[in-house]
Amino acid sequence: MSDKKSLDPEIDCEGFALATRLVHGGTLRSQFNETSEALFLTQGYVYDTAEQAERRFKNEEPGYQYSRFSNPTVTMFEERMRLLEGAEEARAAATGMAAVTSAVLCYLKAGDHVVAARAMFGSCRYVIEDLCPRFGIEFTLVDGEDIANWEAAIRPNTKLFFFETPANPTLALVDIAAVSKLAKSIGAITVVDNVFATPMLQRPIEHGADVVVYSATKHIDGQGRCLGGVVLGPKGYINDHLHTFIRQTGPSLSPFNAWIMLKSLETLAIRIKAQTETAAKVADYLAALPGVERALYPMRPDFPQVELAKRQMTGGGQMVPFYIEGGKEAAFRFLNALRIIKISNNLGDSKSLITHPATTTHQRLTPEARAELGITDGMVRLSIGLEDAGDLAADLERAVKAARG
Repeated sequence: MSDKKSLDPEIDCEGFALATRLVHGGTLRSQFNETSEALFLTQGYVYDTAEQAERRFKNEEPGYQYSRFSNPTVTMFEERMRLLEGAEEARAAATGMAAVTSAVLCYLKAGDHVVAARAMFGSCRYVIEDLCPRFGIEFTLVDGEDIANWEAAIRPNTKLFFFETPANPTLALVDIAAVSKLAKSIGAITVVDNVFATPMLQRPIEHGADVVVYSATKHIDGQGRCLGGVVLGPKGYINDHLHTFIRQTGPSLSPFNAWIMLKSLETLAIRIKAQTETAAKVADYLAALPGVERALYPMRPDFPQVELAKRQMTGGGQMVPFYIEGGKEAAFRFLNALRIIKISNNLGDSKSLITHPATTTHQRLTPEARAELGITDGMVRLSIGLEDAGDLAADLERAVKAARG
């Protein structure tokens, strides 16, 4: 296709370990043989002849046409993510929500039906509950933890399953293999939002999922600098559905942001390893701290789905939701007393960040819907950064004491 890269990556990284793929995967060098990946800030491309331009637009010659749907820097990011995830193809998007929206809408049409786990980010619920019905797409929300609920929700027109695992913010898990197998049995596809686990700790395609989406804004950038998203899946889905959707509607990742993401991927493995190790320590510390009702962490023995977590994840990740005694007022006193950990609605950063989901990321849900998901007024969502574990523990202990008055 003319929209695809016209050059092969400098190194075929298919046989290398993930750490090596994160440094070298997808690299395209110009005639100047630069060390760092080049940043191609261009809108369009010129052709040697009118005949070449015609061939490009007729998909008879590989090469770039327009950066809305194809750019060398973005291509490098897509290829590196493809190698990391183990997917056949990848397409980048402007944000994580652009990736989610494109992944769903590019495949569905009026009259189709989607089944989704109700435990998900508020904006994802908007796409399923509010946006899809505007285009005649039906939906059913289920408790995603029980495979029987997915089976019961199936209709003759069911075309797509969607879920986050671990879910935002409760870390509720979905059995990827079981749901993907069920989807395949009815000819539907499975789309998994894998942002909390990252591809370092969980690769849904290995468990049978068809499509994986990420907000690259989170751990992939990991330093709070820019927005981005990516969708990964089989060639047929990407080329026949997603590519045309992105080309024609334009939710494109900028070359500059793609370049930032490329440089961030070089350190993704070591960042996630360090953050996961610290998160496990902090979760254990919080669970024993007076004033904390309970802490959630996938690899702790008291996590409700610990066996599933061990089966499909290689680590617990860097998210630690927990519950402060005393409801909203106590939670706000706790948040306002923190010194190192910063209040933010973002996550996956090198800085530890914390948010109050009931009044921010999930505030648009009804109180009943939040209660159904376990999002109480005393719940906070902690994203562990790269600080010293002891300093974080001291900051949390001081803030919990302040919350108790």
